[in-house]
Amino acid sequence: MTEPQRPRTLALFTEWTADRFGELPALRGGPEAVPDVTYDELRDRVRRIARGLMGLGVRKGDRVAILAETRPEWTYAHFGVLAAGAVLVPVYPTAGDEEVSWVLSDSAATAILVEDAAQAEKVARLRDKLPELQHVVHMTGEDAPLRMDRVPEPAPEADQLARAESVTDDDLSTIIYTSGTTGLPKGCRLTHGNSSAIRDATEGFQHMGPGDCTYIYLPLAHLLAQLTEMATLLAGSTLHFFGGRIENIVAELGQAQPTHLPSVPRLFEKVHSQVQALAESQGPDGKDRFDAAIRTGVEVDELRAAGQEPAGELLERYEAADAKLFSLVRGAFGGRLRHANSGGAPIAPQTLDFLRACGIPLYEGYGMTESAGIISLSHPDACRHGAVGKPIPGCEVRIAEDGEILARGPMIFSGYHANEAATAEALDPDGWLHTGDLGSLDEDGYLRVTGRKKDIVITSAGKNLTPSLVEFGIQQSRWVSRAIMIGDRRPHPVALITLDEEEVGRLGLTGPPAREPRVRELVQEAVDAANEKVARPARIRNFAILDEDFSIDSGALTPTLKVRRAAVARLYAKEIDALYE
Repeated sequence: MTEPQRPRTLALFTEWTADRFGELPALRGGPEAVPDVTYDELRDRVRRIARGLMGLGVRKGDRVAILAETRPEWTYAHFGVLAAGAVLVPVYPTAGDEEVSWVLSDSAATAILVEDAAQAEKVARLRDKLPELQHVVHMTGEDAPLRMDRVPEPAPEADQLARAESVTDDDLSTIIYTSGTTGLPKGCRLTHGNSSAIRDATEGFQHMGPGDCTYIYLPLAHLLAQLTEMATLLAGSTLHFFGGRIENIVAELGQAQPTHLPSVPRLFEKVHSQVQALAESQGPDGKDRFDAAIRTGVEVDELRAAGQEPAGELLERYEAADAKLFSLVRGAFGGRLRHANSGGAPIAPQTLDFLRACGIPLYEGYGMTESAGIISLSHPDACRHGAVGKPIPGCEVRIAEDGEILARGPMIFSGYHANEAATAEALDPDGWLHTGDLGSLDEDGYLRVTGRKKDIVITSAGKNLTPSLVEFGIQQSRWVSRAIMIGDRRPHPVALITLDEEEVGRLGLTGPPAREPRVRELVQEAVDAANEKVARPARIRNFAILDEDFSIDSGALTPTLKVRRAAVARLYAKEIDALYE
């Protein structure tokens, strides 16, 4: 009998990786800057947590939640829950009381693994609303009443291994709650088989192996980070956890020297804007020299993509730009980065050009929780700028008559937890997932995403407008954090705009930035530039600069930083009305 090339289910994940990679480093870093944890040690910690959960009475199929920031203990807990045959329920550490209460009660979680005493206190406030919850287990803290690695009476190891062996592809592995941009989050039911389909379809896309390193800072409550975690460990590479402070990420990248970096676009765009600001500070010709260097780098990248090498005057220009700019940018990312992934939102084309000019390939992907995380993916063997790759093997994609992207395949979820109406709306009888996103497929099969179906703005004149086109254009300005089109049932579109605090801070202003004429001029330039790229009905006629950025705490953003448009319209109703006076 031949040895399986991949773990049969996620319940046996760390057993499989330990058998193959043993003493190689699996994890490092985190808030406590832990030294290398080997694959053998990872397996042993996972077994201990699984045995502890079983000792507490967790049965196969029980729901166990995790409420913690991204750190090594999250990974131990993740695979420990699955190795106990339980169902993982991730909770965002930034979630408020209402969301935490809803996720735990709706999923009927019987146990929760919390990061520390502060998260335990959050759960304690809600206990009277959680009749199913029996155990609150701490990940950290020497004086914690119950630690996940120190349960007094763990189950025998033989029983735990037998439990893990009994799990099949048809068993539920996780219930992940969606961001809830239009209401309470819905629980997506994903099986071990859904994860296997993603794993098999994307095998080899990222060319990872022992000696490679992935820097991870994205919230592990999100499926993108979980997929990154699993892909890295399946390859025998090392997960390097960030230290816990977002503002230190760029500095940590230089120390971690990752070969792979998954991120949302904002990180890459921030690096781009900082380098551009530095260039502009070097006199009136600084920006022109910067732009010329980027054009040279892009030209060389396109040549190499066609299998050619630069020569003559082009090579000289490239080598000069590489010495003064490109090599420094690569160094800022640690000097070894050869594969960066971006997801969750579109990335500015200028930033893509900046990265490829510097020799940092960035690959965009597209997916949703309901598709187990991936529908299409760019990778070294299939990449087209402006597209989110081709549909992954096994995933069918077609475009409906109204432009909606539909997907079908073994990675598509089985439905929402305890919500038949929402399931019927998302999945049609033929198994097609209605993504709610608008897009197109080109003649070579590359997918482009153009907007969100529910975000379509219909003016009082009956014009259907896609907000993302002009919003994205405005957000390409280094001074802008977010731009939101408003115009539903109104005569024309206007926009609410928030500022990039760090970039605006470089202007040396003395008063509130939102009220400074210079800032208004800079934002007006961004709006004018974006308006030139869209049809006349979609052009922004007026805008308001807000005093603060949108936040999770205000309810304007979801835990995954998606905009809750209805909440924004409600929170800033006075500012919106003023724009139409």
